[in-house]
Amino acid sequence: MVKPQGLLLVLSGPSGAGKGTICQMLREKLPDLAYSVSVTTRQARNGEVDGVNYFFKSVEEVKQMIAEGELLEYAEVYGNYYGTPRSYVMELLNQGKDVILEIDIQGAMQIKKRFPDGVFVFIVPPSLDELCSRIYKRGTDSEDVIKRRLASATGELAYANEYDYIVVNDVAQKATSKVLTIMEAERYRAARTYFIINEICHAAHKEREI
Repeated sequence: MVKPQGLLLVLSGPSGAGKGTICQMLREKLPDLAYSVSVTTRQARNGEVDGVNYFFKSVEEVKQMIAEGELLEYAEVYGNYYGTPRSYVMELLNQGKDVILEIDIQGAMQIKKRFPDGVFVFIVPPSLDELCSRIYKRGTDSEDVIKRRLASATGELAYANEYDYIVVNDVAQKATSKVLTIMEAERYRAARTYFIINEICHAAHKEREI
């Protein structure tokens, strides 16, 4: 049978909702799941490695990539650029591999326009109070950045209806299991598996000829 194109899973949601944690758990449970490393102009945080967590670029480098159409999506978030390399993602999908993108809401909306066959999952916290607590506990952002993130959270939640699925991340393990269930169901959509019908019909036709 012809191997179908891989599944593009887009995880998005407000900062602090737990996208990164869920993404990491999915990768641990699905070793063959490809992770698209994004480019960014922000400074690397402690422990982050270039080419593993992000491709850290200058503003000029990212602008050149945008001009040359090398990014599948890009956005400016809190003063920094983020983007997804186009060729890397499409090559993996065409090989039949599933790819996960953990990106901001602006980027997810661009992906939806350019690749509507993707599976878009919106990760939300159980409450805004919990979101606030998670951002402060993370301890990676300045007070000014934290305030901006919290101020924009309500507006970001309004984008939930643009996604295929909404997953509440109250407990990371449970939220990850829900995303796994979504992926399993999506693999069996008729549009993704109709090639099986073609194979069955083709085999039946050959049998009649014998």
